[in-house]
Formats: sequence, C-alpha cells, structure tokens
Amino acid sequence: MKFRLGLMTRPAGGTYDVIIVGGGPAGLSAALYSKRFGLNTAVITEKIGGSLTEAGLIDDYIGMPEIMGPDLARKFEEHVRKYDVPIILDKVEKVLKEGDAFKVFTHSRAEFTAKAVIIAVGSKRKKLGVPGEEEFRGRGVTYCAPCDAPLFKGKVTAVVGGGNAALQAALLLAEYSPKVYLIHRRDEFRAFKAYVDLIRRNDRIEPVLNTVVARIGGDRTVKWIEVKNVKTGEISKIPVEGVVIEVGSVPPKEFFETIGLKTDEKGFIIVGPGQETNIPGVFAAGDCTAGPHKKKFDQVVTAAAEGAVAALSAYEYILNLGKR
Repeated sequence: MKFRLGLMTRPAGGTYDVIIVGGGPAGLSAALYSKRFGLNTAVITEKIGGSLTEAGLIDDYIGMPEIMGPDLARKFEEHVRKYDVPIILDKVEKVLKEGDAFKVFTHSRAEFTAKAVIIAVGSKRKKLGVPGEEEFRGRGVTYCAPCDAPLFKGKVTAVVGGGNAALQAALLLAEYSPKVYLIHRRDEFRAFKAYVDLIRRNDRIEPVLNTVVARIGGDRTVKWIEVKNVKTGEISKIPVEGVVIEVGSVPPKEFFETIGLKTDEKGFIIVGPGQETNIPGVFAAGDCTAGPHKKKFDQVVTAAAEGAVAALSAYEYILNLGKR
C-alpha cells in the first residue's frame, strides 16, 4: 500500500514483520532501518514527528543547523515515506504475545500481527498542577511555544522551566513578545551553555530564578501569574498574557504495564545494549527508555540512533525465529 504526504488511511489491520509504535525520531528512524533490512514494516502513531512538532529552534542535530522542530519532523517523515512505509494514525492500546507472534490492538479496533514490535512512544508533557492551569489552557496557557508563539505578538509572556526546551521556548517567544519572564525553581539553568548564553544576551528575556509559579489567573484569558520565591517565601504577582510550561515529561507507564514491560522507578522502559526489553521480540527506543545499559540523554540524535539499533535487533530476532 502506497502512502502520499498528507493522505492518511486507517486500515482495519494487517500482518507485518515489524510494527513500530510511535512516530517520533526514534520510531521513524526504526522504520527507515527496518525497511532497509527488508522487513515488512508499519508505523502506528498518534502524531507524526512526536515531540519534534512542539520543539523550537534545533541547532544540535548534525547536518541540519538552525532548523525548526516541525521542519525536521517533516524531513524524517519524507525519508520514511520514500520507502513506502505505511504510517497509520491511530493509538495502540494493547500488545499481546501469542506464540512467536504479537497482536497489536488500536483505539479504532484495528488488529495487527507482527513478528516483532518496537516501542518508541516518547513521553508526555508534565503539568504544574497549580490553580488556573487547566482553567486557562488554550486561553493563554500552552505547552507548545512553536505552535502558539505568534499568538503572543506584542504581549508580555512567561516561560516556566530551566532545561533546553524551556530556554528554546523563551528565545522563540522573544521574537514576538516584548518581554519574556523565564521562571525557574533553581538558582541556575540546566540547559546547554549555548542556550544560556543566548538568554543572557537577549534584552527581552528576564530570568526569574529560585521561583515557582503558584497560581495562574485572569478573566477570559490569562492576565497574571502568582509566583513564590523558594528561598524567601515571598509571593508576588507578575502581569502576563501568556504562559508556556516546559517542565519536563513523563512516560506512559500504565501502557507499558499492560504489555508487561519492565520499567524503572520513574516508569521508563528498561532496555539492554541492543534496545531489547524483558519481553523477547519487543524492543524500545528513544525518550521512553532508560536502564543501566543506557546513558539517559534525551536528544533527537540519540533517539534516532536508538531507533536504528532497535531495528537491527528486531531484524536479528526475526532471523533467529526462522532458524527454530
């Protein structure tokens, strides 16, 4: 079945050598390599590009200097589609092993069969859990700076977080907003020095350290945030019309538990050197993984590399199945 860019279908199911769950850098890389190994491959994902679609300027993916996250995601997708790999927009809800095969069930009640499965679902954005966050979601509160930055043109905004994603969001917002408060609970940022230097040099961005957001308020839309200094306990109010929340992410632990995958204390899938899991035939790659054999470094380049390794491991696993 051939797919064209922009045209999606949702088949009732099918039989494949490898089914990849997740369409971010790890999943798409796994799809590319799996297909190049000659395996009949399909990708099932809720969103093509994964977290890349919500990323700002990316300048650390080798060979692609200063590219926006959604643009890099598009290039990944185009490369995979070159090999006629079906990318199915659906949500995988259950994976069961039956003999030497796996049954993959989706939200649309489709049923797929595969000899091996690669899990590459990434992780989901954390929330602050403060009053006003849910009330003003979509009305000034956002978790995606690239999606909504143009909406804040001429408006004072705040970014909450201290990692790479938060600093990227602040730099992007500063292209539209005359004033960006960058609020972080520690006394220094956890981001790459290159991003920190850019923040320090940008007159539109004001770091607010040792501070947490305690409340988000307004009328029909966000008008202010209440912040608390974690060292002094002082509470103050900052007038803003937009809040971008970038405080990390968590894996879908419950989904992993339904499959029977072994996870660490934070819910990330424990993988071996070949991205293998505790279930023979199930491999995992990208931000959803961890373990003693992995250096946790959630970057596009590491996710893509792990996807390639997972595809190789799946290929070798399927070859061994044929020798039984």
